[in-house]
Amino acid sequence: MKATGIIRRIDELGRIVIPKEIRKKLKINEGENIEIYIDEEEKIILKKYSNVKNIKDFVQTFIDSIYSSYKYNIVVTDTDKVIAAVGNNKKEVINKEISNNLIKYIKDRKSINDKNKLKITEDFEIDCYYNINLINVNGDINGLVIFYNEKEIKDIDTKIFNISSIFLSKYLED
Repeated sequence: MKATGIIRRIDELGRIVIPKEIRKKLKINEGENIEIYIDEEEKIILKKYSNVKNIKDFVQTFIDSIYSSYKYNIVVTDTDKVIAAVGNNKKEVINKEISNNLIKYIKDRKSINDKNKLKITEDFEIDCYYNINLINVNGDINGLVIFYNEKEIKDIDTKIFNISSIFLSKYLED
Protein backbone atom coordinates (compact mmCIF):
# COMPACT_ATOMS: atom_id res chain seq x y z
CA MET A 1 0.00 0.00 0.00
CA LYS A 2 1.33 3.41 -0.97
CA ALA A 3 1.76 5.87 1.88
CA THR A 4 0.21 9.30 1.37
CA GLY A 5 2.24 11.13 3.98
CA ILE A 6 -0.97 12.70 5.32
CA ILE A 7 -1.84 12.41 8.99
CA ARG A 8 -5.28 13.25 10.35
CA ARG A 9 -6.49 13.60 13.94
CA ILE A 10 -9.72 11.95 15.12
CA ASP A 11 -12.08 14.57 16.55
CA GLU A 12 -14.16 14.29 19.74
CA LEU A 13 -16.99 12.59 17.81
CA GLY A 14 -14.67 9.96 16.32
CA ARG A 15 -14.60 11.56 12.86
CA ILE A 16 -11.66 11.95 10.51
CA VAL A 17 -11.38 13.93 7.31
CA ILE A 18 -10.40 11.96 4.24
CA PRO A 19 -7.92 14.18 2.37
CA LYS A 20 -9.14 15.77 -0.85
CA GLU A 21 -6.35 14.11 -2.87
CA ILE A 22 -7.51 10.64 -1.79
CA ARG A 23 -11.20 11.44 -2.37
CA LYS A 24 -10.37 12.72 -5.85
CA LYS A 25 -8.25 9.70 -6.76
CA LEU A 26 -10.94 7.27 -5.55
CA LYS A 27 -13.78 9.39 -7.00
CA ILE A 28 -15.48 9.69 -3.62
CA ASN A 29 -18.02 12.51 -3.72
CA GLU A 30 -19.87 14.27 -0.93
CA GLY A 31 -22.84 12.22 0.24
CA GLU A 32 -21.54 8.86 -1.03
CA ASN A 33 -21.34 5.85 1.26
CA ILE A 34 -18.09 4.40 2.56
CA GLU A 35 -17.80 0.85 3.88
CA ILE A 36 -15.63 0.51 6.99
CA TYR A 37 -14.21 -2.81 8.13
CA ILE A 38 -11.17 -4.40 9.79
CA ASP A 39 -8.96 -6.86 7.89
CA GLU A 40 -7.05 -9.89 9.21
CA GLU A 41 -4.13 -7.69 10.30
CA GLU A 42 -6.51 -5.46 12.29
CA LYS A 43 -6.12 -2.58 9.85
CA ILE A 44 -9.08 -0.28 9.34
CA ILE A 45 -10.16 -0.39 5.70
CA LEU A 46 -12.30 2.30 4.08
CA LYS A 47 -13.87 1.25 0.80
CA LYS A 48 -16.23 3.10 -1.50
CA TYR A 49 -19.60 1.35 -1.19
CA SER A 50 -21.81 0.50 -4.15
CA ASN A 51 -25.16 -1.10 -3.38
CA VAL A 52 -25.71 -1.60 -7.14
CA LYS A 53 -22.46 -3.58 -7.37
CA ASN A 54 -23.60 -5.71 -4.41
CA ILE A 55 -26.53 -7.05 -6.49
CA LYS A 56 -24.46 -7.50 -9.64
CA ASP A 57 -25.61 -11.10 -10.30
CA PHE A 58 -29.27 -10.15 -9.85
CA VAL A 59 -28.86 -7.15 -12.18
CA GLN A 60 -27.16 -9.31 -14.83
CA THR A 61 -30.01 -11.86 -14.71
CA PHE A 62 -32.57 -9.05 -14.84
CA ILE A 63 -31.09 -7.42 -17.96
CA ASP A 64 -30.49 -10.81 -19.61
CA SER A 65 -34.24 -11.40 -19.25
CA ILE A 66 -35.10 -8.04 -20.81
CA TYR A 67 -32.61 -8.65 -23.64
CA SER A 68 -34.21 -12.01 -24.47
CA SER A 69 -37.42 -10.16 -25.43
CA TYR A 70 -36.23 -6.74 -26.61
CA LYS A 71 -32.77 -7.28 -28.15
CA TYR A 72 -31.60 -3.81 -27.13
CA ASN A 73 -28.06 -3.49 -25.81
CA ILE A 74 -28.26 -2.80 -22.07
CA VAL A 75 -25.68 -1.44 -19.65
CA VAL A 76 -26.14 -0.93 -15.90
CA THR A 77 -23.65 1.19 -13.98
CA ASP A 78 -23.03 2.29 -10.46
CA THR A 79 -21.55 5.78 -10.03
CA ASP A 80 -18.11 4.62 -11.22
CA LYS A 81 -18.18 1.47 -13.34
CA VAL A 82 -20.23 -0.67 -15.67
CA ILE A 83 -21.42 -3.50 -13.43
CA ALA A 84 -23.60 -5.44 -15.88
CA ALA A 85 -24.06 -5.48 -19.64
CA VAL A 86 -25.74 -7.50 -22.34
CA GLY A 87 -25.66 -7.26 -26.13
CA ASN A 88 -23.13 -6.65 -28.87
CA ASN A 89 -20.65 -4.57 -26.88
CA LYS A 90 -20.60 -6.32 -23.51
CA LYS A 91 -16.90 -7.20 -23.66
CA GLU A 92 -15.90 -3.61 -24.51
CA VAL A 93 -17.64 -2.07 -21.50
CA ILE A 94 -18.07 -4.58 -18.66
CA ASN A 95 -16.19 -3.73 -15.42
CA LYS A 96 -14.72 -0.54 -16.93
CA GLU A 97 -14.97 2.97 -15.52
CA ILE A 98 -17.83 4.99 -16.96
CA SER A 99 -17.18 8.04 -19.12
CA ASN A 100 -17.16 11.59 -17.82
CA ASN A 101 -20.33 12.15 -19.90
CA LEU A 102 -22.20 9.52 -17.86
CA ILE A 103 -20.78 10.90 -14.61
CA LYS A 104 -22.23 14.28 -15.64
CA TYR A 105 -25.69 12.71 -16.19
CA ILE A 106 -25.46 11.28 -12.66
CA LYS A 107 -24.36 14.59 -11.11
CA ASP A 108 -27.01 16.52 -13.05
CA ARG A 109 -29.61 13.86 -12.15
CA LYS A 110 -30.51 13.74 -15.81
CA SER A 111 -32.35 10.99 -17.72
CA ILE A 112 -32.19 11.24 -21.50
CA ASN A 113 -33.66 9.75 -24.66
CA ASP A 114 -31.60 10.73 -27.72
CA LYS A 115 -29.95 9.82 -31.03
CA ASN A 116 -26.29 10.80 -30.91
CA LYS A 117 -22.87 9.54 -29.95
CA LEU A 118 -23.05 7.61 -26.68
CA LYS A 119 -19.81 7.44 -24.76
CA ILE A 120 -20.14 4.63 -22.21
CA THR A 121 -16.47 4.42 -21.22
CA GLU A 122 -13.64 6.76 -22.14
CA ASP A 123 -12.54 4.29 -24.83
CA PHE A 124 -15.95 3.11 -26.09
CA GLU A 125 -18.28 5.37 -28.04
CA ILE A 126 -21.08 4.42 -30.42
CA ASP A 127 -23.46 6.40 -32.65
CA CYS A 128 -26.92 5.11 -31.77
CA TYR A 129 -30.36 5.75 -30.34
CA TYR A 130 -30.25 5.54 -26.57
CA ASN A 131 -32.29 5.84 -23.41
CA ILE A 132 -30.53 6.60 -20.11
CA ASN A 133 -32.43 6.33 -16.82
CA LEU A 134 -31.27 7.01 -13.28
CA ILE A 135 -31.21 4.44 -10.48
CA ASN A 136 -32.59 6.67 -7.73
CA VAL A 137 -32.48 5.07 -4.28
CA ASN A 138 -34.06 7.13 -1.51
CA GLY A 139 -33.18 10.34 -3.36
CA ASP A 140 -29.55 9.36 -4.08
CA ILE A 141 -28.46 8.52 -7.63
CA ASN A 142 -26.75 5.12 -7.41
CA GLY A 143 -26.20 4.48 -11.11
CA LEU A 144 -27.69 4.32 -14.58
CA VAL A 145 -29.63 1.92 -16.78
CA ILE A 146 -28.75 2.47 -20.44
CA PHE A 147 -30.58 0.96 -23.41
CA TYR A 148 -29.13 1.55 -26.88
CA ASN A 149 -29.66 0.35 -30.41
CA GLU A 150 -29.08 1.25 -34.05
CA LYS A 151 -32.85 1.50 -34.62
CA GLU A 152 -35.10 4.21 -33.23
CA ILE A 153 -36.51 3.49 -29.77
CA LYS A 154 -40.30 3.27 -29.77
CA ASP A 155 -42.35 5.11 -27.13
CA ILE A 156 -43.69 1.87 -25.66
CA ASP A 157 -40.12 0.56 -25.29
CA THR A 158 -39.06 3.79 -23.59
CA LYS A 159 -41.81 3.26 -21.00
CA ILE A 160 -40.63 -0.29 -20.35
CA PHE A 161 -37.03 0.92 -20.01
CA ASN A 162 -38.17 3.55 -17.50
CA ILE A 163 -39.92 0.81 -15.52
CA SER A 164 -36.69 -1.20 -15.37
CA SER A 165 -34.78 1.62 -13.67
CA ILE A 166 -37.70 2.24 -11.29
CA PHE A 167 -37.73 -1.48 -10.46
CA LEU A 168 -33.99 -1.52 -9.66
CA SER A 169 -34.40 1.67 -7.61
CA LYS A 170 -37.22 0.17 -5.55
CA TYR A 171 -35.34 -3.13 -5.15
CA LEU A 172 -32.39 -1.25 -3.60
CA GLU A 173 -34.42 0.93 -1.25
CA ASP A 174 -34.11 0.32 2.49
